[in-house]
Amino acid sequence: MSDPHNSTKDEEPSKLKTMVGVLSLSTVGLLIATIVLATNQGSTDSSPAIAPTPAETAPTPVDAVPTPVDVAPTPVDAVPTPVPEKLVDPTTEPAEEATDPTPAVTEPCPVYGPLPEEFSFLELKSESSFYDVEDNVCAGSKLALANKLCADLGVQPQAGANVTKGYVGNMDMGAIVPNTKPYFQSSMCPVNVHWHLGSEHYSVGEFDENGAGPHGNQPRPDWANRDLAETEIRDGFRCHHYDATDAKFTAPYDWKHCVGMEVGETYEVHWPHSSAGACGTVNQYQSPFYDGVFCNLDMATFSTLGAQDIASNVGVHGQVFTIVNDESYFYSDMIRGMVTDGEMGSDVTYYTGSTTGTSRDNEMCSSYAPITWQVDRKCHMISASSFDKMCYDMKMQRDDMSDDLHAHGSRELVHDDYAANNHVYEKESRASTGGAVAPVSESVSSSFLDLKA
Repeated sequence: MSDPHNSTKDEEPSKLKTMVGVLSLSTVGLLIATIVLATNQGSTDSSPAIAPTPAETAPTPVDAVPTPVDVAPTPVDAVPTPVPEKLVDPTTEPAEEATDPTPAVTEPCPVYGPLPEEFSFLELKSESSFYDVEDNVCAGSKLALANKLCADLGVQPQAGANVTKGYVGNMDMGAIVPNTKPYFQSSMCPVNVHWHLGSEHYSVGEFDENGAGPHGNQPRPDWANRDLAETEIRDGFRCHHYDATDAKFTAPYDWKHCVGMEVGETYEVHWPHSSAGACGTVNQYQSPFYDGVFCNLDMATFSTLGAQDIASNVGVHGQVFTIVNDESYFYSDMIRGMVTDGEMGSDVTYYTGSTTGTSRDNEMCSSYAPITWQVDRKCHMISASSFDKMCYDMKMQRDDMSDDLHAHGSRELVHDDYAANNHVYEKESRASTGGAVAPVSESVSSSFLDLKA
């Protein structure tokens, strides 16, 4: 017979082995469930990880050793990805770290307000080293030639004269002729621009006693003399464009650079030219214009020149305009010289005359003669903004041209006896585009670039 005590002892190791096996199987099951769960969570990158519900969790055997709750398996996609270091260019030296905690103080940029870009350039001019008036080599170059009694001048033709086609003055000029070539072909350049209220010249049907303006016109006496106007300056003849019922002749314009100008009025613009000017340099444009004309010509040299030498090397462009408040008549480069485009500047009278202005009349004449005049016989409309742009350009010159930003008075029409008999009326077409001034945007703007567009 067997010993019952030994039988019990034999059964105890068998039970222990069974329990160890069950625990091992439970552990393996939990491990497999964990791996499956982690695999499912990592299979979709965009979907958030979802914790398993109790129904999805494998049941834990009653007799299994429980897994500690603070030991949770780490999901595969929860492992932090290392952040790469910032790439550094090996060819550059590392920047030194700032040690001063005080922030740098910088000067604020100047504020020019809401004006268009070109207007701020006037501020820059005041700070520029290019505009030192002491560097103006033409300053004070005017040669002093006093006015004289017209009867004592001899052959010294005067301006402005009648430029109507077919007109001939009474002063015999002999062999002296005007320069009929474009001035640049004679190495002449514009040295100034200024204008007169009304026209100093006279052209029948274009600017004469039958023209009109906001303040009327000047009458034509028996021989075309004109009396001094009641205003502060003597005015000249008017063009025939003005129409008081048309807004472009009456609507006020907001002048920013020119002084004392008026929409609807007639103005005669003069561009003095000279081969003795500082052509192509920052000193080219001068006020008064005599400084520009004689910049490179002293009195000793001037006294050796003959009348034809002067007429061939000193000249003036003259062109008459009625100002309108209409941007379809905008022209951006009036400072350069006579506008030659289509009919503008194509019907020109050439003659020899003198300088003009209200200090001269038919008793006291100018000694600056004979010089060539090239005068457009037609009157043209031009926008007020065109004049204002010209005044802006004048302000941008090295020399102070503020004395020419307003209209000057007009000399009385030259008497036939003091007008040259060498007028040339050949029509020379200098049109560059075959048309008149091209229309531009109708929108009102103070930007000259906008007007050009």
